[in-house]
Amino acid sequence: MTLRLVRALCSCLFVSFALAACGGGAGVDVNSPTTAADTGSTGTAGSTTTGGGTTSGSIARATISGTPATSVTVGTQYSFTPSASDTDGGSLTYSIANAPSWATFNKSTGQLSGSPKATDVGTTSGIVITVADGSATASLASFNITVVNTTPVATTGSAKVTWVAPTQNSNGTALTDLAGYTVFYGTDASALTSSAQVANPQALSYTVTGLATGTTWYFAVAAWSSAGQQSVLSAVSRKTL
Repeated sequence: MTLRLVRALCSCLFVSFALAACGGGAGVDVNSPTTAADTGSTGTAGSTTTGGGTTSGSIARATISGTPATSVTVGTQYSFTPSASDTDGGSLTYSIANAPSWATFNKSTGQLSGSPKATDVGTTSGIVITVADGSATASLASFNITVVNTTPVATTGSAKVTWVAPTQNSNGTALTDLAGYTVFYGTDASALTSSAQVANPQALSYTVTGLATGTTWYFAVAAWSSAGQQSVLSAVSRKTL
């Protein structure tokens, strides 16, 4: 809004609460206007001035409010939009300081939104959203947003597999070149898709680790010779973890 300066010409003239006196050369005493901003200062009802002129009313003031959520779970949507206004109906624009890297900010509405990933776990501190109407500004109090991951961590178990060492070849001759064993395992008795080699002919057991719990696992063992020949599988055993 543009204000016009009122001058005293040849007679005494009262302008609002400012007095222009004739004689003595005294002019209108006009103080610099104050602007209510995020400092929390307020205008004073009555005569105020701006741009070298004088007007009645309150100083233009922008306000902003809202309570943003301070945590969000990985993979879920976060959204916060503050409420804002100003006393003279001016156009509002928004800005943000220290925005989270996983979020986007709308300068027209003040909305902060986004869906964090597991790599975003942690806290973004000192976030400040500010609204301005061209002459006055106001800011929300600084806040933090913590990204948490509540996905259950998979638990694992183990199974100890034991066997009796073979002493004969399949043709009935003595076994003299035993080199080790292969432990086969899986969650389907007819498809033991995982295996572990035990390169020790003296070994009679092996502990399989990293097995998902809540599942039944199946195991079998085969012996192999130094020439690379492998026996048939032993009987299949099982264990529920």
